[in-house]
Amino acid sequence: MQYDMKLTLSEVHSLAKRLLLAQGFNERHANAIANTVTAAERDECRHHGLFRIPFYVNAFRAGQASGDAEPTVTKLAPSIIKVDAHHGFSPLALEVADLPLAELAKETGIAAVAINNALSVSALWPEVERLAEKGLVGFAFVAASPYVAPAGGTKPLYGTNPMAFSWPREGHEPLVFDQASSASARGEIQVRLRDGRQLEEGWAVGPDGKPTLDPATALAGAQLPFGGVKGAAIAMMVELLAGPLVGDLLSFEAGEKDVANTGAPCGGELIIAIDPVRCIENGNRAAQLAHGEMLFSKILEQEGTRLPSDRRYQARKRTAVEGVSVPKVLYEQLQEFSTGEFSGKRFAYEGDDLIKGTAEQKG
Repeated sequence: MQYDMKLTLSEVHSLAKRLLLAQGFNERHANAIANTVTAAERDECRHHGLFRIPFYVNAFRAGQASGDAEPTVTKLAPSIIKVDAHHGFSPLALEVADLPLAELAKETGIAAVAINNALSVSALWPEVERLAEKGLVGFAFVAASPYVAPAGGTKPLYGTNPMAFSWPREGHEPLVFDQASSASARGEIQVRLRDGRQLEEGWAVGPDGKPTLDPATALAGAQLPFGGVKGAAIAMMVELLAGPLVGDLLSFEAGEKDVANTGAPCGGELIIAIDPVRCIENGNRAAQLAHGEMLFSKILEQEGTRLPSDRRYQARKRTAVEGVSVPKVLYEQLQEFSTGEFSGKRFAYEGDDLIKGTAEQKG
């Protein structure tokens, strides 16, 4: 794939927000989604950037998502709050949850937020990174649509079920990781289909249950958990944390409700915030963080190592100056989105079919 359109980060945000407003999203939702998309492009996480805009629009146009629902906050227990997105997209619900969760964690030592009825197609690292910037340790868990087979199986059941973790650092950007419990992110397979590239071994099986390197066959079949039974166990854990624990849907239930096959599942997310200084007697934050730095130093002593999120932070510095590269076909699609119109069959794609259609245009 040739990335032949250069945009500044400001232009990415403006384009995303303008086209969402044109499609009927209100100001708050359009801005929150544009913030999320721009952060992904900034960090060169392209499968969560402008690439995802059609997923937001398709779910909204199909009537499965609200473009103006206001998230509501309810305190369920002394250290647990709930944010109901009311079938809006998750970026605004997460922004609404951010400050109350941090304040509650600093008050009680540990706090959690249950995000309910939120459509999510975005990465997890932004919410935990924001917690770490406030001096907190963060965890996040979210399910998805059924894409991943259980260990030993060949039929989709679990979502890609990512989890994210963050650790605050003095004088450095927070340490953050965000990883799927599947061998690859769904978006990575979709991007490889669009770009005409094969998959890695062990990522997926086709509808016949046999291993495949073809993205289209993989999207029609099932993704595989990383590490076999170990990744499948983590996927099951995330299902329970982001579903039954917070009173929301399992991945296969979310898939059944996505009747238009938009690829934008509606469900729950669990976020946990911990104030490190409250975890030890006479807590000394500086000493705690310095102790963590000892581990990071030991890791980096070994040649070939890096810390999680280092590549994103390097990209962040680069794109702030150089801007980001966007495939021309995607840019042209988004320009048409921004007029508020769909042009015939070009935008009549749903879910993975949207990506297949884009790949066919390119070919």
